[in-house]
Amino acid sequence: MTRTMLKLAVLSYWTMALLGASAAKAANCALALAFALDVSASVNSDEYDIQKGGLAAALRDSEVVEAILIEPGAVWLLAYEWSAALQQAVIQDWAQMRGQADIQRFAAGLDGHARRFGRSSTAIGQGLSFGMKQFSALPAICDRLVIDVSGDGVNNDGVAPEALRNAGRLAGVTINGLVIAGESPNPVPYYREKVISGSDAFMMVARNGFEDYPDLIKGKLLRELRPPLFIGLAR
Repeated sequence: MTRTMLKLAVLSYWTMALLGASAAKAANCALALAFALDVSASVNSDEYDIQKGGLAAALRDSEVVEAILIEPGAVWLLAYEWSAALQQAVIQDWAQMRGQADIQRFAAGLDGHARRFGRSSTAIGQGLSFGMKQFSALPAICDRLVIDVSGDGVNNDGVAPEALRNAGRLAGVTINGLVIAGESPNPVPYYREKVISGSDAFMMVARNGFEDYPDLIKGKLLRELRPPLFIGLAR
């Protein structure tokens, strides 16, 4: 074998190895789910605790745990909070859910987090833009990318969410909503028409305010996690 042929053989080997690793990584991730929590001025400290605690409790729920671990390691989670145009922060960075310990660790991180922002405007578009950037740091190639955004108001700061959608800046990501009703102007039609987007996008409404949040976030998680999400996942 000539030196040139040897170099080509080595190059071919490493190319196939890298492609194989990439394919395996893609096949093992069904869902990357980012939770976007509203911490704008309309959300008081008690409501914030309900929102954060409700999510942590939902993740610990036995039905949700079972749904996450249908295919161990196939789900990645991240959580962040958002408020004004320049106010977003990661609460829990991307973590792969390989077993109950990973889920418990993620939930505990939510419990232990201290609110970063408050008494500020509502920049839903900027919050979604921040969430989109987090996917570039995702340590996996996933079949489905989802942002779960919860909030109780309409956008009043920064870029509008529908402007992002119309410009194609939310392409490839499903935006689902959990809307807390009760504020004026009514956020429910706003979320339906201007916020949720992407493949199979949906929203749930907390008609009685934040007290409905814990039950709704559990139902929302189950809807996103249960089959047919994992149908067709390579093994």
